[in-house]
This record gives sequence, C-alpha cells and structure tokens, in this order.
Amino acid sequence: MSLNKQKLYNIIIIGGGPAGLTAAHKLATKGNKVQLFEAGNEVGGLSRSFDLWGQRVDCGPHRFFSSDKIVNDYFKEIIKEDYTVVNRLTRIFYQNKFFYYPLQIKNVLANLSLLTMSQILFTYILQRISPIKNPITFDEWVTNRFGKKLFTIFFKNYSEKLWGIPCSKIDADFAAQRIKKLSLWEALKGAIFGNKENKHKTLVDHFAYPNQGTGMLYNRIAEQFQLAGGELKLQSPVKRVLQNEEGTVIGVELVNGETYLADIVISTMPLTLMVKSLQNIPNTVLESCNKLYYRNTILVYLEIDSIHLFPDNWIYVHSPDVLHGRITNFRNWSPDLYGNKQTTILCLEYWCFDNDEIWKKDEAEMGRLGERELRSMKLIKPTDKVLNTHLLQIPKCYPVYEAGYTEPLSIIRDYLQNIQNLIVIGRYGSFKYNNQDHSILMGLLAARQIETNENQDLWSINTDSEYQEKGVVEYE
Repeated sequence: MSLNKQKLYNIIIIGGGPAGLTAAHKLATKGNKVQLFEAGNEVGGLSRSFDLWGQRVDCGPHRFFSSDKIVNDYFKEIIKEDYTVVNRLTRIFYQNKFFYYPLQIKNVLANLSLLTMSQILFTYILQRISPIKNPITFDEWVTNRFGKKLFTIFFKNYSEKLWGIPCSKIDADFAAQRIKKLSLWEALKGAIFGNKENKHKTLVDHFAYPNQGTGMLYNRIAEQFQLAGGELKLQSPVKRVLQNEEGTVIGVELVNGETYLADIVISTMPLTLMVKSLQNIPNTVLESCNKLYYRNTILVYLEIDSIHLFPDNWIYVHSPDVLHGRITNFRNWSPDLYGNKQTTILCLEYWCFDNDEIWKKDEAEMGRLGERELRSMKLIKPTDKVLNTHLLQIPKCYPVYEAGYTEPLSIIRDYLQNIQNLIVIGRYGSFKYNNQDHSILMGLLAARQIETNENQDLWSINTDSEYQEKGVVEYE
C-alpha cells in the first residue's frame, strides 16, 4: 500500500469494535475525513457494555490489561481517572473443586490426590525425556510442555468446549500465542512464592476496569471521534468493498445498496466474508477462505436474588458435566455496575457453530439450562431465585485455529498485500484471537501506518508478542 506522507485522506472504516474505532479516532484527530460504518446499534463490538435490569454488564469478562506503553497511554488518555483497579480472583472448576488461577500450592495439594500429583510429575518427566519433535497440534504442544496428565486436567476439556473440535485438531499456534512463556516450573514457582519477589501489582492479580463497564472506553472514543469531525454511521452493515478495474479499493457498498467512495478502506469485518466480496478473486484464495471458519458465542444472563454467591470475577469451567465454559459475576467488578441493586447478574458463556442445536434454542430454554447447570455446580443455593433471564447470541466471535489454518491464512494475506488502499485489522478482520488490547494496538498502528507511510507489520500483532500477564500494573 503506497501512500503520500502527511497527506490527508478520505477514509472509510468498517466496524466499530476496539480496532476500527481506535483507528477512526486517531485518524480523525489528524484531520482526515473518516466515516465509520457499524452494523450494530452501538460501538464496542464484543467489548461493549449495556444496561440490564437496572445494572450494567459486559459481553462476558473483558478486563483491560497490557504491558504495551502505547496501549496503556491511550487507555489513560481516554478513561482518565474513571476506572477501578480490580483485585482479580479467577478459579478453574474441575471435578467439583475450585483451583485458583494462577495456581496456589496449598490449594492444588488440597484438591488433588497424591496419586494424581504423582501422575502429573511422572508424565511430565516422561515427556521431557522423550518429547514430541515439532509438535503441530495443541495437544502435542501442551503435552510437551506440561505432560499428559496436566494437559488432561487443565487444558483439554475447556479448549474443546471453546473451539468445538478435538485438541488433536487445534493448531499448536494457539498454544504458542497464549502460553508460550509458561512452563511447569514457572507455574510451580508462582504457586509456591506467588508475587513475593515483586512489590508491584501485576497483571495476574490486578487489572484496570472502566467504572461503567468496558464499553465505557469505546463510548468515549466514539464521542471524541465525532468531536474531531468523524462520521459514525450505526446500523449500517457493509455488503462489500468496492474496487476499480485495476483492483484498487475505492470504497464500500452497504447492504441497503448505498455506495461510499474513499481513498483508503480499513476493514474489521470477518476476513473471509470481506475477501469473498472482492472482485475476481483467484480460486486458491476462495478455497483458502472456505477452509477458515469462526465460532459463535451464546451469552446467558441470569439475575439472582442474592449478593453473596461466589467471590470470583469469572470462573473457567473445565467440567464435561455442563455445557458452558465460563461464568462472569458482575457483582465482583466495579460497584458502579450495580449501584443500589441487591441482586447479582451472572453471565454463562456457551460456544457453538451455526448448525449446532444449542444455537437454535430460545431465551427460555437457555435460561433453564443455565439455571440447571449453576445449581448442579452449587454456585447458587436451592433457596436462591432466578428473577430474570436474557439471551445474547453473537455470531463469528472466535477465529478457529484448526490445525494447518496458517497455510490458507498466509495465502489470503499474501493476496491482500497486493490490493491497494485496503488494510485489515482486528479479531475478525485479521483472523486473530485478539484480546481488546491487541485490537487497540492494531488500530493505533494502522493509523500510524497511514500517517507516516511506514509499514507497521500489523499481521504480526498477537503472533510474536508475549501473552502479557507478568507485566506490571501501571494504573495506580
């Protein structure tokens, strides 16, 4: 993509999630004409917040954490002092017991039998003696690092719930991105010594959280974007990216048939849908798109007539006895979320594909399922009443890292790099399992790339970067 340095552009951005909105804001403040088209009726994407039963909730747990100064500075620029440093408590539910995450040695010893501990140690040593050479799947990578027993306990069930395929079909690249710096020795050292060696608060045990929910960040960015002259068009889904006869991108067409022209288009819409909308794409690229797919999320919100359910911010559910994979307790985030309300809102996350039966269930059915599962886990008491239920279905949330996905993704990426005036960013847009801080960074660097005409290597974000939980909290 060749641009004139310091020239002002007419820019269209597809999608008002963290990546698109951040890029839009930064580009508008530099004097560019920026139009942002968002399919929904609000900004924030998967990181949005909304009102429910007199309280405020997010789309599952969305803490803000980053060890990247650029991202942290931007967060503080927008939120200023309107945030809470939350004491993090996260546990894993496995075999009707709770394991603190990060691990605590007393808790692990209390929950696991001596036989199981021996099996963990034996399979770990065995794996270190005879490791799998060049692991290509998630189960091979994790087993290499932790041994077979620990993989089975803390990785297998949850991962298969999330992705909907066996761990033997998940690409090792996912593990390399998320847990490449973690080892059994590091886990044991952390479990024994905790954070004693470091007087600072770390991203493991604390995180910053906007007082009115994570969506507060994006609502403020949207406000500042518009104050800078940007044009925000909600409920305006984009059908396709427009090109001229030479293949250069010249604008977009909306689902309603309206067309808008631009010098540059930044897309955060699902990568495969965007690419399939382009003209005259080669068969190899089309075939590559058909090999990539996304996972849907179902969020079931339950209002419980109690304020003392459990202390966790969220719980990872590693039990095969229930279908959901994660529970968020919004009572344990910012007090501003619930105010004077004497109830608790829980959010249960289910993951599925379009053709799964659970995707077709209505709000009442999902509410009953969620309540049954909570009661079976004893997270709500027999005397606790479920007052209200709300269902939110979010399609194409997670790009599925099926083994070998990097090859078709590389073909698509190479093809797009030859298309002028088009930039793809974000979780959906670049087919990367981003946290919101990764997507914000993509947006900031996409804006910098346009402003400076210097390549920012956007595809490498959340590929070579470290998963950042060892970083120090800088929000105090």
